[in-house]
Amino acid sequence: MSRAGAPLVNVEPRRLSGTRFAEAWLGLEPRATALLPGDPREIASYEAKAREVERRFDAAALREVATHLSGGGPGAAARLEAFVGQGGFMVTTGQQPGLFGGPLYALYKGLTAAAVARRLEGVLGRPVLPVFWIASEHHVWEDVAAVHVVNLENVLSEVSLPPPAGAAGKPLHRVAVGPEITDAVEKFCGLHPGSEFLPRWKDLLSEGYAPGKTLADGFRHIMADLLGSAGVFLLFAHDSALKARSLPLLLRELTESAEREESLASFDVRVREAGFEPQVPFLEGATNLFFEGPAGRERIFRDGTRLRLRGSETVLSFDDVTARAADDPSLLSPNVLLRPVVEASLLPTLSYVAGPGEIAYLPHAASVFSAHGVERPIVHPRAAFSVLEGKVEKILRKFALGLEDLALAEHELAGKLAREEMPGEVHDALRALERSLAAGADALEQATIPIDPTLRGPLDALRSQSGQLLADVERKILQSLKRRNEVALTQAAKAQLHLFPLGRPQERVFNPFYYLIRYDDAFLDAVNERVKQAVLP
Repeated sequence: MSRAGAPLVNVEPRRLSGTRFAEAWLGLEPRATALLPGDPREIASYEAKAREVERRFDAAALREVATHLSGGGPGAAARLEAFVGQGGFMVTTGQQPGLFGGPLYALYKGLTAAAVARRLEGVLGRPVLPVFWIASEHHVWEDVAAVHVVNLENVLSEVSLPPPAGAAGKPLHRVAVGPEITDAVEKFCGLHPGSEFLPRWKDLLSEGYAPGKTLADGFRHIMADLLGSAGVFLLFAHDSALKARSLPLLLRELTESAEREESLASFDVRVREAGFEPQVPFLEGATNLFFEGPAGRERIFRDGTRLRLRGSETVLSFDDVTARAADDPSLLSPNVLLRPVVEASLLPTLSYVAGPGEIAYLPHAASVFSAHGVERPIVHPRAAFSVLEGKVEKILRKFALGLEDLALAEHELAGKLAREEMPGEVHDALRALERSLAAGADALEQATIPIDPTLRGPLDALRSQSGQLLADVERKILQSLKRRNEVALTQAAKAQLHLFPLGRPQERVFNPFYYLIRYDDAFLDAVNERVKQAVLP
């Protein structure tokens, strides 16, 4: 619950946006919905998936699954027992472990999974656990090691963590950070106002992100706190027991990689025929697997009858990879298409909560799921929001701006504001002149064409030139209004910085602590309430 006196913050739902496929699927276009299983709006889709999951998971399998989970908030142990004893299911989601909890949408994913799980639990009459899969095998440091904050001077600032020596290419779970992480926490917190809530959240950050820990450790610590009250469990992709269980599937994928390449190429054709561009680059000879070699986590390619690691160009035999992975299963890991198959084979997943990027690439995994005898989970879109602070809402009201207006480029927004400031009599006079010029040109054409049809060319030129001159006059009027409207533009730009920093939705740039330090639990309460309204079935 919110602390007494905590200021409120408004959380407004927004439609997910991204790839053409994701927008078409969200818009229920048949050419897109045909490429993903089930309908997330229909309970029958989840009931059908539940029947398939039941055939693969008995009580013993569920008990083993439960051993991989951490977090879950208050009462987690009792919920796990019920999950095993009553034949439960899962709603999953996931994300790379970003610095200081990563972008806002990671939080939205976890809370959406919790809301979907609660809804399905009530309908199915069986325990349904929300689970956040932490992609700790991710190996691109630059993807996860920076955060942005609007500082006290209303300027966007970046806090980044340089990669430790030798970190290049290594999975995040193998890279411990040094004392520089302490400086990063201090710098990050120093960019925020000194609110009464700051000590609480600074302590949480300092506990999670400390020298000797990995970004994956810190992310789990943060998410266990932020998602605990919603009952979300956490799972590391590099969990040793989980890796051992997934090894047979990974090795099978390696032996069948040529067949998989053929089926993926065939599916790419189907995607193009539906009018979309494939979202996963097709690389000839590439497998759906990575192996840790001299250059870190390297993509495995087929090289004749042998295997080659993309990066170090190390050549290995299938037996080499098999023997080394048997000794240490963590060396072998799935790519973006195989990962959801691994997850669905190891966990009793009914639904996967996805963002627009995942919605776009998940169709490509269809043939991989099929090859391993696993049905795809029902894809449920994550909730998306715009967080409106009071100062931002005030600007929107003052200038009658909508959220979509602030997504415009700066010059387009300036033009919109200027047009809205244009006096009505000026606007009416311009439109009247426009109509008059068009009518006069039409009348002149009707009168002169019978005399000489070749006069149509000069008349068309007259229309074009007069239209251009009128547009130039209107543009100069708008420029004058822009100069008079500098205060409005400055304030609108401030609102734009908070809602679309770097020209992107705030959920992709800011992280949760920007709002937690300002609004404490009131922020989480507001998001939770909105998430409940965003669940489809």
